[in-house]
Amino acid sequence: MMLARVADSLYWLGRYMERAEHLSRLSTVMLNATLDQTDSGAQAVRIALSAVGETEIGDTGPFEAAESLVLDRSDHNSVVSSVAKARENARQVRDQITTETWERLNLLYLKVTDEGAADAFADGSVNFLQDLIADVHLFKGAADATMSHGESWRFMMLGMYLERAQLIASLLEACFSEGPGREINDHLALVSLLRMACALEPYLRVYTAEIEPRHILEFLVFDEDFPRSIRFATAQIERHLSELARHVEATGRAAPERMAGRLKARLEFADVDELEAYGASSLLTTVTNECARIHQGIYETFVAYPLEHRLPA
Repeated sequence: MMLARVADSLYWLGRYMERAEHLSRLSTVMLNATLDQTDSGAQAVRIALSAVGETEIGDTGPFEAAESLVLDRSDHNSVVSSVAKARENARQVRDQITTETWERLNLLYLKVTDEGAADAFADGSVNFLQDLIADVHLFKGAADATMSHGESWRFMMLGMYLERAQLIASLLEACFSEGPGREINDHLALVSLLRMACALEPYLRVYTAEIEPRHILEFLVFDEDFPRSIRFATAQIERHLSELARHVEATGRAAPERMAGRLKARLEFADVDELEAYGASSLLTTVTNECARIHQGIYETFVAYPLEHRLPA
């Protein structure tokens, strides 16, 4: 059984890197959308900021909002804060990750914390953000290609997919939850939503040019093959927890595995008709709440467990 502090660091390494990529992509799409001086661009900005909990835009412009999401060190969820926390967690478990994985993360950290990062962002914000996303992809690729797919890798993947499920649920809730001004029907705004989920091209391969709210919900919630759908992420969470639970012999089957299995089954047997009948907000709230419960279960099982549960009888 892996040490609790090691499991905790690897789990949060995965979560923080996924968060950094998601915020970078939201910022990129938001800045590109505002080049269109119409209501479509304004809706894209509202979607992006609502997805990260910014319900009041105020007088802040899109550029300033994006810069804050990326480079504000006082914001604990910004890209720079997320990368810094990911690097610190990786440093604490340096022996668990490969040199290639560490180097990719360290290069990304040096880029976003450099004294000239703000100037580089001002000179070419979209290029700067696209480079950040590419660097996160290189980190993930290095981890997948060079790390043994054992406990260390699984804890990192577990954190990544749990974070992804919550982020996609929040993004969809910003668009499809009940409330005044929430409904999104504008074509360009829906395209921006798909880009925020890195889903435009995979979506078009399934639905061709029919960009409809119903199809977007179906794809991003229920598609079993798209790696950023909630159903896919949930299946991966359950898969990794099933493997990790094999190492928790003293306490029997891990509680978070059962939670993940229930959520996986809920998404497998639901469909878009049910979503429309009862409202998207209900299911998306369930996903968010269940992910929070799974997170708590992971901590109780692998991190903050009572010592007597791991001592030999």
